[in-house]
Parts: sequence; structure tokens; C-alpha cells
Amino acid sequence: MKSFEELGLDTSILKALKDAGYENPTPVQEGTIEWAVEGHDVLGCAQTGTGKTAAFTLPILQRIVGRNDKGIKALVLAPTRELAMQIANSLRDYSKYMKVRHTVIYGGVSSYEQIKNLRRGVDVLIATPGRLLDLHNQGHVFLGGVETLVLDEADRMLDMGFIHDIKTIESLCAEDKQTLFFSATMPPDVRKLAMGILNDPKQLDIAPAEQKVDRIEQELFMVRRDRKRAMLNHWLENNPEGQVLIFTKTKRGADRVEDDLQEQGYRAVAIHGDKSQGARTRALGDFKRNKVRILVATDVASRGIDVDQLPYVINVDMPENAETYVHRIGRTGRAGASGKAISFCCEDDRDILHEIEKHLSMELTKTTDHPFVLLDNQLAEVLEKPQRGGRSGGPSRGYKGRSGGGGGSGRYGGGNRRGGSGDNRGGGDSRGRSNDRGGERTGERSGERSGERSYGGGSSNGSSFKSKGKSSAGAGSAGGAKKKFFSGVAKKKN
Repeated sequence: MKSFEELGLDTSILKALKDAGYENPTPVQEGTIEWAVEGHDVLGCAQTGTGKTAAFTLPILQRIVGRNDKGIKALVLAPTRELAMQIANSLRDYSKYMKVRHTVIYGGVSSYEQIKNLRRGVDVLIATPGRLLDLHNQGHVFLGGVETLVLDEADRMLDMGFIHDIKTIESLCAEDKQTLFFSATMPPDVRKLAMGILNDPKQLDIAPAEQKVDRIEQELFMVRRDRKRAMLNHWLENNPEGQVLIFTKTKRGADRVEDDLQEQGYRAVAIHGDKSQGARTRALGDFKRNKVRILVATDVASRGIDVDQLPYVINVDMPENAETYVHRIGRTGRAGASGKAISFCCEDDRDILHEIEKHLSMELTKTTDHPFVLLDNQLAEVLEKPQRGGRSGGPSRGYKGRSGGGGGSGRYGGGNRRGGSGDNRGGGDSRGRSNDRGGERTGERSGERSGERSYGGGSSNGSSFKSKGKSSAGAGSAGGAKKKFFSGVAKKKN
């Protein structure tokens, strides 16, 4: 293993790394920093938590150390505000002994202060694509001098519908620029984009899924859909210590969990795309400082959650695909620590369960020793191997944020034939993007299932995805009235 000194970094950077407690580079840092310092384009596939932020920020600092010329020299694109701020904080730490001007711009807040910072002069710009193009179109950002372009979490940016923005931004940068491209997964669309903008890249694949989760204890609670709320309460009662990150499928679901947990006396806060930037920043800060025990998040908002000592992740709703599952549980077991990931698997989750097990090349531990277990016939159906090895109707959302997906939920081939219409409360278009170019895209998934409701089965239009498309009685409210997550449970204080 090479040391940071052997990677060709300036002494000022090495000193800052030592102050930050860095001793030896991680595999992704060792594998890419030297290439990037030498000027090569880099294509890196690396999961969250492997140290890729330093893998691209350190070469950027090495390239501009000691320079006094003006203009934006490096641009880092990130899919969400939280991740952009996390990158900016890391860059600040690594450049503490250098004269480097950097700023971060993102949507959802006033652009006034961001424009002021840009006018003062910036060497490194970290940005979300929507706000960056908005300020460029207003004449506040000039990208023609960008020598290094970084795309971080490229798979998520495509999933959020940013592909055209990325191509536009790439064309605005210097023609002979260096490009560093990082993605947690490498599906065909992501690889096609990478090969279209990279020039003879050096490639590195670090921490495949089965290696990334080896320190994480994974457990599935086989639970009836309409008893998830009771199952979560039961688990929290029996595990009163340690911070918990809870994932839900929808923004509405996250709000409901937040409200009901708070009503029961738990210190809980939710984070998702419809929350204001101030609320999201406070929520993340309070969770990182352990001022709140429970953080409830949707998948898009979870990007940028970086807590070294997080003992528990709970999937109240199973994710849309195996890659998202790995990303979710990867929030625990970081920095060499152990962690535990718990998922509530109900009667609708047969296909995603087998997709995850196939992706990880392992069978997950399934727990039925609890009061809310699936009925015998439901359990047998969930554990039955799919005949075609995948979702019978495909996911109900389009991969690149397209509205709808056709064919119902894809789990039983029936259900609502309209597919997923999406929960675009941010004023989204058919690709799930906010129509306000100054704000970050708030449509988390344009194809959120229109008929499926978390935590209760039934939906407002009665089109819950049962095996034959029938409406589920569940605990949902057909009239849209709010149901309490915990009913008849004594309040707790912690």
C-alpha cells in the first residue's frame, strides 16, 4: 500500500490530511489519486463510504496549489444539496493550508449570497446541475476555464433526470479538460454517458456490493404490510439505545413517520426534497451531533448523510432495486465500524427480495420470531423463487426519472395499470424535475407508485397493489384522512 506522500501530493495538503486524522489512503484513493495527479481521465465505480470525495478533491488541490490566476479552475457536480455541502466541507478541511477559494451553489435557497461569492472569485466550484445552469444563463458563471470536471454520484444524477444538464455543462467547460467520473453503480446508461465525455480513461472498480456489506449484519423481519407501524414500535422498544436512520419510499411516508414518532415521545426528524434547505441542514446537523436519535429519510435526500458511528439502518419500505438497498445499508458499518441493517419485508416484496439476494450472492437472514409475522401462506409466497428471475412487470418508475412505468407494480403483474404517476409536489415535469430551474429537482422519483401507500396498504384511490390489483383494506385511508403511525401505544421519552 502506498502512503499519501507517495501519491505526489504537496506538503500543504499532506499537513491538512494529518490534521484530519488521515493515515493511509483507502483503495479508491490509492487507485485514482495518482492517475488524476498525472492528468488522466478517471472512471471510478465506488460505493459510498469508500473515500472517493478525497479521491477527486485532493488531485484538484494538487493541480492548483501555488497558483494565483483568477477564474473557476475546477467544477464538481453533485446530485443533491446535502452531498454538495459535504464535498465543500471536505475541500475546506483539505485546503486549510492553501489559498484556495471555493463555494457551493444549489437550489432551494436564494441565489443572492451565491452570486456574491461567485463575484469575489472562485477557484473550485461545487454545484448541483439545475442551479448551476440557472446562474450560467443569467451570466453569473463562466465555465470556459474549467480544467477539471468531476461528476460525483453520476448514477443518481441520471436517475434524477439530469442527463441533458450534465451534457450541457460538460460542453461549456474547456475542451481539453480533465474529467473524473464517479458512480456507485455502473448500469448501461451511466457507462454510455461516461464513455461519451471521458478521453481514454483509467478505470477502477472498488468495493463491489458483496464486499461493501461484509461488516454489516443484515436481517429481514417478515412482517404483514398493515403491521409495519407496530413492528417499528416493537423494535424501538426492544432497542432503546443507538441512533437510527429510517428509510421510507415516499416523502409523505417520511412525514407520517416523523409525526407519529414525535407523538410517541421519540426524538425524530425527517428529511426529503420538499423540506426547506434550512430544515434539511438543521435536521442533518442535529442528527450528526446526536441531538436527535432518529432520522427519517427518502433515498434522494439521503445522499450526503455521512455519520461514522451509525449503528442501525431500518428499511421500513423496501427499496426499488438492489443497488439502492446497498446504498441505504452502507450508511452503517462505515470507517471500519460494524453496523446492523434491518428491513421490513411484506407480502409485496418477493421480487425485490430475490433481486437483492442475487445481487449480493447471499441469502439474507429472515426473522419470523415476532408478533407481527406474515401469515403462513403469505410467507410461503414471498419466499417462493420468481419463475422468471425478476420483476414480472418491471419497476413502476422509469430509470431516468420518466413518469410512470406501465404494468402496475411489476410484482404481481396486476394492480394499477396507470403505473406510477409520481409524487411531484415540487412542481415537476414528466421527468420528475422541478420546473424552477433555480431550485434542485425535488421530484424524488417520478415513478413513485400512484396506488401504493406506505405503512398501511390502502391508497386514496383504492388501487393498492395486491396480487390481482384489488384494493387493500390495510390501514390506509381511502378518504385521505391521516392515520396515526402508532395507535394505542403509550408515549415514550428518551
